[in-house]
Amino acid sequence: MPLQSEMPPQQGCWIPETEAEKKAIQEQLERILNSPLFKNSRRYPNLLRFVVERALDGTREHLKERTLGIEVFGREPDYDTNLDPVVRTTAVEIRKRIAQYYHEPSHHGEIRIDFPPGNYVPEFRLPQKLAVETVPVPVEPAGKSVAWRLPVFALAAALLLVGGTVWKATSPTALQSFWAPVLESADPVLIGIGGYPTEVVNPVVSLMDLQKSERVAFADSTALARVAALLSNSKTQYRVRFQASGKLDELKDGAWVLIGAFNNSWTLRLTGPLRFSFVRDAKTHISRILDRQKPDAITYAHKMDAPYAEVMEDYAIISRVWDPTTGKVVVTVAGLAKFGTAAAGEFLTTPSYMAELGKRLPKGWDRRNLQLVIAAPVIGQSSGPPHVVETFVW
Repeated sequence: MPLQSEMPPQQGCWIPETEAEKKAIQEQLERILNSPLFKNSRRYPNLLRFVVERALDGTREHLKERTLGIEVFGREPDYDTNLDPVVRTTAVEIRKRIAQYYHEPSHHGEIRIDFPPGNYVPEFRLPQKLAVETVPVPVEPAGKSVAWRLPVFALAAALLLVGGTVWKATSPTALQSFWAPVLESADPVLIGIGGYPTEVVNPVVSLMDLQKSERVAFADSTALARVAALLSNSKTQYRVRFQASGKLDELKDGAWVLIGAFNNSWTLRLTGPLRFSFVRDAKTHISRILDRQKPDAITYAHKMDAPYAEVMEDYAIISRVWDPTTGKVVVTVAGLAKFGTAAAGEFLTTPSYMAELGKRLPKGWDRRNLQLVIAAPVIGQSSGPPHVVETFVW
């Protein structure tokens, strides 16, 4: 919607004064929030809508971190903003997504809503008019070569190529798309790592008893390190819980990443009703991945008491689902044996593996439930490069 204003475009902030101008800002806000960058999230639209509406009604002085934490995210009035930087981390992501939105050529002629760093007061700017400079074309004598034009065409082609590359770089990657629902959690992400407590005196009374009660597999620790590094690089807070001593009620608090299969009761509980789950026969010592669409097939299985040197390949289930009980997103990183868990952790945190996955998944997979079965060769006591063998999206 074009508006008339005496302020030169893009030379400073535009303060809308009339009802028509404020309505134009609100319409632009809805365009932004209905874009794919925002419409599948709750946290980012809530904060952006709140600050824009407060700026339009003239109550900018209330746009402080603590106030936003209380009014937008429901925090207690005395909450610690250092321990719970939900407003800051959400604002950082909003700024990234706004930049991506306006980078798209189709949005260049729209009113601009900015969320500048350093405060939580939005800024508005009128669209900049694109001026096209007319350059006179020199008249060449008849018969002259037109070779002089080639560098111009080459430069134009190069600029188009660079522009396309920049746009491609700002599009969400498959890695980012997979983890986005986890990173959008308003509360710290909880990583639940499995383990087998050894036989100890019950109750635990000494430091030695306590140490023996928390035994974690090396492969699970490797997967934990990879996931923790990814969350840290995304500036997402997280906490680690040992599932043997954790509380199931904590699953209601926010997004979860569960590491380990048979040593993690939370993983078994979550995947139990899904298409792909883990089962173990106590008599035969056979562990396998059950496919509910082919329940009699024993495709991905191990005899757990067989020599590990005979194992050529291990398997894992990667799940990203919205748990119907808690409404929170849960990711599982779980192998039949140690090799599968390590391979799943590597797969989920490596851009090249995730990019290949993105090519084979249906449109819209990034906001749907997803399960993968991956396989990885066993090389000595380590896992080799993982690859996808099954996908299921619903």
